[in-house]
Amino acid sequence: MEAIYLDHAATTPMDKEVIDAMYPVYQEIFGNPSSVHSFGRKARRHLDEARRIMAKSINANEKEITFTSGGTEADNLALLGTALANREKGNHIITTVQEHHAALHTAEYLEKEGFQVTYLPVYEDGMISIDDLQEALQDDTILVSVMYVNNETGIIQPIEEIGKLLKEHKAYFHTDAVQAYGLLDIDVKALGIDMLSVSAHKINGPKGVGFLYIADDVKINALQFGGEQERKRRPGTENVVSIVGFKKAVELAMERKEERRKSYQTFKDLFTDVLKENDVRFEINGNPQSQISSIVNISFPGTNVEQLLTNFDLDGIAASSGSACTAGSVEPSHVLSAMYGENNPCTTNSIRFSFGSFNTEENVREAAERVAKIIKRLTK
Repeated sequence: MEAIYLDHAATTPMDKEVIDAMYPVYQEIFGNPSSVHSFGRKARRHLDEARRIMAKSINANEKEITFTSGGTEADNLALLGTALANREKGNHIITTVQEHHAALHTAEYLEKEGFQVTYLPVYEDGMISIDDLQEALQDDTILVSVMYVNNETGIIQPIEEIGKLLKEHKAYFHTDAVQAYGLLDIDVKALGIDMLSVSAHKINGPKGVGFLYIADDVKINALQFGGEQERKRRPGTENVVSIVGFKKAVELAMERKEERRKSYQTFKDLFTDVLKENDVRFEINGNPQSQISSIVNISFPGTNVEQLLTNFDLDGIAASSGSACTAGSVEPSHVLSAMYGENNPCTTNSIRFSFGSFNTEENVREAAERVAKIIKRLTK
């Protein structure tokens, strides 16, 4: 029986072209990019080229790209770094109840440090309200952090409208774009984004590397202490080999963006169509019209997450109950609880299916057929 991977929102397989780009670096480029000799300069050229490619992908300047160990560190640096650096300007931060835990737990930590944090609600469509944000803004608001695409529901937030609203306000605007990058067109200047987090392993790149775009005028503190790498914002010798792989993944993502968007939407539509053909009872969480092409979050009445994931895995289907970072937990989804209320059954009977490069129409159809059989058996 073929194992079928429907959990690309958790992580993606590395593209062969990415591996091929990294291999020579493992063999030949061992110099420290901070060294002035030829070995160091050779490594530095790889970093500089990667920074240019990543900056171009979001219409930024290469000096505005800071390499990190991934999306979590990028979110931490954005929230903690700007909060601590701008405390004399204000003490108020706005985020949402449905953020990834990398941002949510950072905001909770900042509360303990004396910052006032407002958590905007999300509604049944999975979106925040611009009116709620406008109402929450204060004179002493220094940061607004709203994720671009929710990692559990795939709902795209009103980023452009947020940027417009904050244009005349001193607050910095940060967005976690980990699920959006590589599928949506992102222009940080046009959208009014001051900071943006990206992770390589969500776009068929290596794990353990990402970047934080930091606009040139953003005042931010480093969270670690050491050398003067990354314009003194992130000390430590850069992970050259992974950054080269990341660069290749970015090039492929930009080149294939439209093609991927269309094929992932085809997979998602096919998957739900097959469930309907098999008379499976299900509901899509959030507004499907506001959803990214790669993610669908489905509630199966009369089931529970543990039961579903165990049976799916036994039948060779890899899916998730939401964020991979909480996949070992059986607690109700904090995102779905925010949308529908803590006691709503969908908080404990919903599965996230996410599509990507390991999928074909054939294996998506086969996966949906298997899922349909399991649901029918469990709800008999």
